[in-house]
Amino acid sequence: MNGVLIPHTPIAVDFWSLRRAGAARLFFLTHMHSDHTVGLSSTWARPLYCSPITAHLLRRHLQVSKQWIRALEVGESHVLPLDDIGRETMTVTLIDANHCPGSVMFLFEGYFGTILYTGDFRYTPSMLNEPALMFRKQIDTLYLDNTNCNPDMVLPSRQEAAHQIVQLIQKHPQHNIKIGLYSLGKESLLEQLALEFQTWVVLSPQRLELVQLLGLADVFTVEEKAGRIHVVDHTEICHSTMLHWNQTHPTIAILPTSRKIHSSHPGIHIIPYSDHSSFSELRAFVAALKPCQVVPIVSQRPCGDYFRDSLSPRLSIPLIPDSVQQYMSSSSTKPSFLWLLEKRLKRQRAPGVVFESPEKNVDQVDRNSKKAEKGEHFPWSGDLKKQPSHHPLQTKKQLFPDVCGKEWNGAVPFCESQEKVTVPPTAPLGFSVHLRSLEEKLISPETREEIGLGSPLVLRGDDDGPATTRNQGAWMACGSPLSHSKATPVLATQLGGLALKYLLTPVNFFQARFSSRSFDQQVEKYHNPC
Repeated sequence: MNGVLIPHTPIAVDFWSLRRAGAARLFFLTHMHSDHTVGLSSTWARPLYCSPITAHLLRRHLQVSKQWIRALEVGESHVLPLDDIGRETMTVTLIDANHCPGSVMFLFEGYFGTILYTGDFRYTPSMLNEPALMFRKQIDTLYLDNTNCNPDMVLPSRQEAAHQIVQLIQKHPQHNIKIGLYSLGKESLLEQLALEFQTWVVLSPQRLELVQLLGLADVFTVEEKAGRIHVVDHTEICHSTMLHWNQTHPTIAILPTSRKIHSSHPGIHIIPYSDHSSFSELRAFVAALKPCQVVPIVSQRPCGDYFRDSLSPRLSIPLIPDSVQQYMSSSSTKPSFLWLLEKRLKRQRAPGVVFESPEKNVDQVDRNSKKAEKGEHFPWSGDLKKQPSHHPLQTKKQLFPDVCGKEWNGAVPFCESQEKVTVPPTAPLGFSVHLRSLEEKLISPETREEIGLGSPLVLRGDDDGPATTRNQGAWMACGSPLSHSKATPVLATQLGGLALKYLLTPVNFFQARFSSRSFDQQVEKYHNPC
């Protein structure tokens, strides 16, 4: 994996292991080659910054959700926040890396100084004329593509390598040409060959979609027999496939790469056409920029002292602003704990109010109804006779229509931390409920203090209500069944007085109209019959 966590910053480039990302909060992708996308998949769920072409390929090939992709225009400067309050910002500029479609270099400027991350790139002198580099601003740290950083490796320019390929094809005018490539890159070479030999270049449907996106010449097709130049995956170029191809038609194969590859068949030709900078090009690039330090991207190939004579004096380690420090730390260990806790709570979350099944309460309801018909304990029993019989659950829907239905405009879902739900005036009892979520029940006081949660809600009366609601009560009722029998031992330890009696009174008791002035006495009389 070729990726870096930039020290003393929340920046990660081509680094997709969240487990090892530490304090990284801003993620950047240089290009879509597989060695730079290890760990990046459709499950990625954090903002990701890249070029527009790379953004298209991310959605098309890795199915990364569009909501997380932030496409930044190449050649323009963009201001991004470095904390969660917008106090500290940085400027990032994307520069064409001349490597493959969509590949860019990132120039970061902020409290940390100026950092240039090349990603994979092929240096050309015209890069120094880019507006972000032409004024030769001081580069504090240069993250350098050191793939070919070896003085013993001499590479031709891409123009020279392309000319070698043209000469090879000219020597085989009757042969089919198989060019082995990776899934992305060297599209401009294919266009050059098609125009040079006036033939169609046969591609896979996936690669055809890409070249059409790039706006190249209309010289590509998916018809197998339309042209003599065929693009295949580089792994297909081997001894067995060469034998198979030559059985039907004379064929040669070309591998345009600077890698050291052994040719297993005389018809396989390796041409040092590279999309990475040669050693001499790296030397020229570093000499022009004069950075304070050079950090190799490919850690297995250190640069050694090749650039020491081109470095500027090193600067001191930057101080991280307080807001950035909080941003880098507050979302690392603490949010990961809260995220895991949230997943657990979502699995275990119960409804805010649960009534016992009708079967368990039907006998009690029948007895209460008979008492009501006889006028026992109910001074307004005459009104009850006029009322149609109701199922307990139907009564609940009448008493709390806005809680049970979707028409409550001010609906607040149960089990949300420190939320307050007020039952509308249509309910016979005016009361407020301060909900206590499962999160508050599961987290210990020590853990609560560590992760910065507030104090848990405590049982209290509703002192802020009007005088007409003096019989109101408040309780915590998230995930606790409010049944008329089983809940009694639990609620009795937490609630007292009239609020408890409200809960223990059968729901069909509230069907009738009542006078709030005499309600206390009627409830007492109902629970303590003489």
